[in-house]
Amino acid sequence: MLWLSLGLAGLCSGSVSAQVSFERLRKAIQEPHNWLTYSGDYSGRRYSTLEQIKRDNVHQLVVQWIFQTGTPGPFECTPLVVDGVMYVTALNNRVYALDARTGRLIWRYERSLPEKIPLCCGRVNRGVAALGNKVFLATLDAHVLALDAKTGSIVWEVKAADYRKGETFTLAPLAVKDKIIVGVSGGDFGNRGFIDAYEAESGKLAWRFYTVPGPGEPGNETWERDSWKTGGGPAWLTGTYDPELNLIYWGTGNPGSALYGENRKGDNLYTNCVVALDVDTGKLKWYFQFTPHDVHDWDAIQIPMLLDLNFGGKPRKLLVEANRNGFFYVLDRANGQFLLAKQFAHLTWAKGINAGGRPILLPDTDPTPEGKYICPGAWGGTNWMSPSYSPQTGLFYVAAREQCDIFTSSDRPYEEGAGFFGSTANPPPKQKEKDWGALRAIDPLNGDIRWEFNLYSAPFGGVLSTAGGLVFGGDMEGYLIALNAQTGEHLWHFQTGSSIYAAPITYALDGKEYLAIPSGGAVLAFALPDDAIARKISSKE
Repeated sequence: MLWLSLGLAGLCSGSVSAQVSFERLRKAIQEPHNWLTYSGDYSGRRYSTLEQIKRDNVHQLVVQWIFQTGTPGPFECTPLVVDGVMYVTALNNRVYALDARTGRLIWRYERSLPEKIPLCCGRVNRGVAALGNKVFLATLDAHVLALDAKTGSIVWEVKAADYRKGETFTLAPLAVKDKIIVGVSGGDFGNRGFIDAYEAESGKLAWRFYTVPGPGEPGNETWERDSWKTGGGPAWLTGTYDPELNLIYWGTGNPGSALYGENRKGDNLYTNCVVALDVDTGKLKWYFQFTPHDVHDWDAIQIPMLLDLNFGGKPRKLLVEANRNGFFYVLDRANGQFLLAKQFAHLTWAKGINAGGRPILLPDTDPTPEGKYICPGAWGGTNWMSPSYSPQTGLFYVAAREQCDIFTSSDRPYEEGAGFFGSTANPPPKQKEKDWGALRAIDPLNGDIRWEFNLYSAPFGGVLSTAGGLVFGGDMEGYLIALNAQTGEHLWHFQTGSSIYAAPITYALDGKEYLAIPSGGAVLAFALPDDAIARKISSKE
C-alpha cells in the first residue's frame, strides 16, 4: 500500500480539523456547504438547498479547477466535501484529498492490488464515508479500511471476504452511528451476498446479514435444494437510513445463475429486494421483492429513497424506487407495505404489478437457448446511477435507459471465481435498434411522468436537484446538462470530454457555490464568475 501526504497545513484553511459526528450526518441537509454522505444525506434525495446557481444564471457557469487522477475509465465516484476538503476515489482504489477551493492535492492513498481479481464490471470505486476523524474505504480485494482524514495513513484494516471467489467491494460505505456499513459485490460469480457492519473505531465486525438465507432461516425454502449456496444477492450499492425508525434500507442484486433459473426454482429470497435492517443488530425488519425469481439480471440495488409525504390522504413515511425492471415503486418504509407501482421505461416482460406488489408476467418472456428479445435489457430501465428528489417541485428525477436485449440461456456449472451467468444478454445490432435514454421527472404520489429530456444514448450518469430550481445530469456523450426542474427545459450544457458515469454534487466555500462532477479521469468544479456573484449579493443588499 502507498500513501502520500503533501503540505496539508498550508494548503487549505479548513485543514481537515472538524470531526464528522453522527449528529452532523443525521442533519446533513442543514450543511448544504458540505456533501457529507454518498447521497448527500441519509434520505438518498441528492437535493441541495444551495440556490446561488439558479435558472437565470446557470448559463454563466465556468470551470474553476480540474483535478486529473491519471486513471481514466468509468469514473463512478461521488466526492465527499467536508469543511473545505474534497475526498475522491478513482479506479484501483486510489483515494485523493483535495482542496475544494482549488483542486490542489492534499494527500493520496494508493492501494497495491492483486494482479488478477475476478470482476464483473471494472475496477471501479464509488467513494468513501466520513465519520469522526477518519474516512472509510471498501476495496476490490475485499478489505475495509479506515484512513486518517488528515494524512491518508491507514488507521485500521480488516479482511471481509475472499476476492479470489469474486467477492469484492465497489460501493461507497455508509457511516451510521458508530458503524460503517458495506455490501459485497460478486453475485455474478455465484457468491452468497451479504451486508456487513464494522465498528468505526476498531474495525471489529459488529454484524453480518446474509442476503441469501441458509437452512433453517426464513426464506431458505424459496431456493431449490442447495441452490442457495451459489445464490448471489450482492449488495453493491450504498443504502439509506431512517434515524427515527433506526432502519437501514439496502438493495440486493440478482440471483445466481443470473439468466438460467431451472436449477434454483422458487422466488429466491432475498435477491432483487430492498431489505430493512435494524442498524444496531443487522436483524431483518421487513423486505420487499421487486422481481421474484429473476432471470434477466435486473438487480434491485437502486437507491431506496426516503420521503415523508401525504400519500392517500394521510402523512406517510415512504420509500420510493425506480427499479431496474422498468417499474417505479412506492412502499411504506415502516413496514414494507406495497402502495404503488407504475411503468417508467419501455418493457415487454410484464403487463403490470398486482395489488400485492408482484409482477403480472407476460407469457414466453424467459431467456431461451435460441434467444428471446426482452425489454428492458440486462442493464435495466435504469441502473446504479443515483436519482434525486426536489421538495421544491415535488418531483423524483431519474436517468432512464431505453435498451432491449436478446437473452439466451443454458445450464452452466458453477466454478469458483468464474462467471456464473447462465449464458448471455446481447443488444440487437445498433443499425437496427439504437439505445437511447432520458432524464425523467416522476410524480411520486401517482407514478406519472411529468416531463422528460431525451438523451442520444442510454445513460449511466446520476442526477442532482437544487433549490435554484435546477436538475443536473450527465450523458454518455460527455455533456454535463442543466435543466429547469419544473419543466425539463434545457438551460445549459458543458462538454467534459468523456462519458459521465457519476452524479454531480454541490458545495459552497467563502460565499461561492460550486458544482462538481467526475468525468473520464478528472474531477471538474464549476461556479459563477466572481463579478456575477458580486452583482447578486449587491442586488440583495
